[in-house]
Amino acid sequence: MFIKMQMFIVLVLTFGVFSQAQENEMKSTTPLPFDEATVRFEQNATDGDVEVVFEIKAGDEGLTELKVVSPDGRTIVNFSAPDASSLGIRQFRFESPEPTDIEALKEAYPEGKYRFSAVASDGSKYDSSTKLSHTLPGIISFLNPLPESENVSIQGLKISWGPVGNVVAYMVEIDQDELNFNMTLKINGNQTEFMFPDGILVAGKEYTLAIGSVMKNGNSSYSETRFSTKGDNK
Repeated sequence: MFIKMQMFIVLVLTFGVFSQAQENEMKSTTPLPFDEATVRFEQNATDGDVEVVFEIKAGDEGLTELKVVSPDGRTIVNFSAPDASSLGIRQFRFESPEPTDIEALKEAYPEGKYRFSAVASDGSKYDSSTKLSHTLPGIISFLNPLPESENVSIQGLKISWGPVGNVVAYMVEIDQDELNFNMTLKINGNQTEFMFPDGILVAGKEYTLAIGSVMKNGNSSYSETRFSTKGDNK
């Protein structure tokens, strides 16, 4: 009886150790979700083109393998680090060409679920999916400054635009290449104006202004214009 009891205890303990090992193995092989795995359409209404943008980020380790598969089973992205000692790449942004033939782009990147999978330099695996929609938001209209405005005051400048339905945010971008100046702001979707801080714009310069309407699915439509500031610092 005593011998049988010893055997039973040994079997129980062995089974417990084996189960714990199995559990640890499952944890090491179960894929984790990406921190970010998105795909969206971005339209530049001024230039009349659209592009597809992928943004991918996973954990603290670099990825040594990354694959994105389209809804029709085609591999859209297939990245691998030739040497794991490089530590991989932690964050990606892929942009398609920007054809004016939007239907061709839609055919190349169909609507539906895109599957993201990856392996990190420490062996961790990642797996996520997200849906791409071809629906684009409406296009804003510039109210102030009006397109191609000249002699715009650099003091108390309020940028404003016409509202667009079904958007969650607006992106406002202002650039000046000569000054190497770029400013990007994200504005809540229920706001259609922004008071530009005094002391940032320079007199007598031409600026590029772009405002994008952004939907909940991330798709966006941008409009661009230019304006010139007064040359007397007022």
